[in-house]
Amino acid sequence: MKRIECIIMDWAGTAVDYGCFAPVAAFMESFKAIGVPVTAAETRAHMGLTKIEEIRALFRSERINADFRAKFGRDFNEDDVQARYAEFQRVLFATLEDYTDPIPHVVDTIASLRAAGIKVGSTSGYTRQMMDVVIPAAAKKGYVVDACVTSDNLPAGRPAPYMIYQNMCRLAVPCPQSVLKFGDTIADIREGVNAGAWSVGVITGSNELALTQAEVAAMPADELARRKEEVRMRMYAAGAHYVVDTIAELPALIEAINTRMNA
Repeated sequence: MKRIECIIMDWAGTAVDYGCFAPVAAFMESFKAIGVPVTAAETRAHMGLTKIEEIRALFRSERINADFRAKFGRDFNEDDVQARYAEFQRVLFATLEDYTDPIPHVVDTIASLRAAGIKVGSTSGYTRQMMDVVIPAAAKKGYVVDACVTSDNLPAGRPAPYMIYQNMCRLAVPCPQSVLKFGDTIADIREGVNAGAWSVGVITGSNELALTQAEVAAMPADELARRKEEVRMRMYAAGAHYVVDTIAELPALIEAINTRMNA
């Protein structure tokens, strides 16, 4: 009987850090330091990539590239990328532990899936050194995974599938069709698709929705529904097999996928 044996969770915006604000703030501070400010929307457009690749993507964007050239009289180079990445890391590490609260429903849903015999892996755009801060801090708050893979020492990060494959090796899961990738960014969706796994997007608390819990609670219902639908459509356009509002829907969805695979 075919079934989902393993879920691969993203971290910021999916499992912890509601709204995925820690990296956004650090990217903005890094570029502000050289007088070439970037917006939250510009940083979120590339979220899910490794952080060094996001720095490169920001520099390559037409608006930021033009602003940099106007300020410094030259094009950016790899030294500029590394300098902004160093500043990004400095800001991020100063605050990272503060952004490790589990998103609502994550702890209890993961516990129920694990009780049903499903293994819990994870991937991240963070480095191993960053995850060495996040993992123990989240564990103290009740969120624990069976494996966490970063792109360190792999050919590439998202949207390439290598981190998922490494999870499969560590957790002894032989078939990608028995794996479900769960994440909040377009890069997460494409990572799952490229791995040949079931790729599922989550809206509430996501980078794509880009709202705090307080903003969600205060927003008129029709406006919130419109924004959620926009996120849903972007995720489906990126190749998602399913998109859910919250992780609480995941156990029922897994049952439906199991039924579908054995029809």
